[in-house]
Amino acid sequence: MADSRKRQPDLLDQLQLNWPESFSDQCEIEVGLSGGIDSMVLLDLLWRSQELRHFHLSAVHVHHGLSANAEDWVAHCQYWCALRKIPLRVERVHVVLSGGDSLEAVARNERYGAFRRSSAAVIALAHHQDDQAETVLLQLLRGGGPHAVAAMPVMRRLGDKCLWRPLLAWPRSRIEAYAKERGLVWITDESNGDTRWRRNLLRHDIFPLIATALPEYRLHLQRSATQMWEAAQVLDEVAEQDLSVCLSDGRLQLSGLARLSPARQRLLLVHWLKELGWNDVAPAAIESFRLQLHQAPADRHPELHLVQGVLFRYRQQVWVDRNLPALHPAVERLDGIVATRSLPSWGGMLGFVESAHGVALELLAGGFDVRPRQGGERLLLEIGSKPVKTLLQEAGIPPRLRKRWPLLYLPDGRLAAIPSVAVALDCRGTHNYWPTWVVT
Repeated sequence: MADSRKRQPDLLDQLQLNWPESFSDQCEIEVGLSGGIDSMVLLDLLWRSQELRHFHLSAVHVHHGLSANAEDWVAHCQYWCALRKIPLRVERVHVVLSGGDSLEAVARNERYGAFRRSSAAVIALAHHQDDQAETVLLQLLRGGGPHAVAAMPVMRRLGDKCLWRPLLAWPRSRIEAYAKERGLVWITDESNGDTRWRRNLLRHDIFPLIATALPEYRLHLQRSATQMWEAAQVLDEVAEQDLSVCLSDGRLQLSGLARLSPARQRLLLVHWLKELGWNDVAPAAIESFRLQLHQAPADRHPELHLVQGVLFRYRQQVWVDRNLPALHPAVERLDGIVATRSLPSWGGMLGFVESAHGVALELLAGGFDVRPRQGGERLLLEIGSKPVKTLLQEAGIPPRLRKRWPLLYLPDGRLAAIPSVAVALDCRGTHNYWPTWVVT
């Protein structure tokens, strides 16, 4: 009787109580399965949940190739998934270090790339409360801000998918107890005991000491993560509002930026980079760039260089210049007009808006080409033909973008327009559309 009273509730029951209402019937859930104890427990819990819920369960094992035992881990996952008739895909990735990236960060990026390639709507990951505590303290030791210290939410978006961490409220001890009760078998990554890695140092040396004085430290760090997540949401809302005011045609207007406090300016720049999908930037680099934007002489063009491209100032605006795969974009044949059209190889968005000074609809309806500049092009205007180079300069297009600014040609070979700059006089009609170009 005493033993039954001490026994903790089955994790399956607690999982069902916290099952997300947003998950529709028949949705597909794919477990990130390393073969370790945490992911084996999660796989077992979801396998048992199929008797209570309507969903399709599968698993993915990411083979990083970093351990001599990696093939054994694959075989372990294949065996246990086959035993339970759970479909398993094995993703073999190549972890290549470059620049100042850490092995852990590169491996994580490859792993999340594998998750993005899933056909499932939900990716279930086995992070638990101890993992959360480690992540919070690691981010604090790295000097992370609210977004970093917020660590891992229970649910978040990953592209068109949902990342779900259903074990996040439970400590490692509960996971281990469940695994033993269920007779689960798991593999152990030999690198988990190497305290040269900071996470392992915390797990094996630091947290046991903290636990002697603060047994509830996991809950405290979890509470901090939750509060930081809420603070981060507020900061994102403020930054998004500021960005909507200061951003025009894909360019940041310094007149609007200057009206914000320095802290909000830094927040806006970081948020903009995140929206562009660019790498995180050190706070010192952001602050240096911010100061240069306001203090550099008018004839200078301060730049912030990242792997994906450059932010730079030109005529009181901050422009984006992506590092594109091709130096000279290929000709694109387009049929008809739409509100906006992404041209990734050009690094921008082509759009059309009704305007008395645009290109005639009947000419656009027949299709047109988007071509790169070759040099020497001229556009017919009311005052006669004028060099494209001059028109781009007069329109305030920065020199570094002029060579890659798209030109719009009709099937008969006529240069019809320089998007966002000018339209040829002989290409206008009664119902016209002005082509726009926004660098993204």
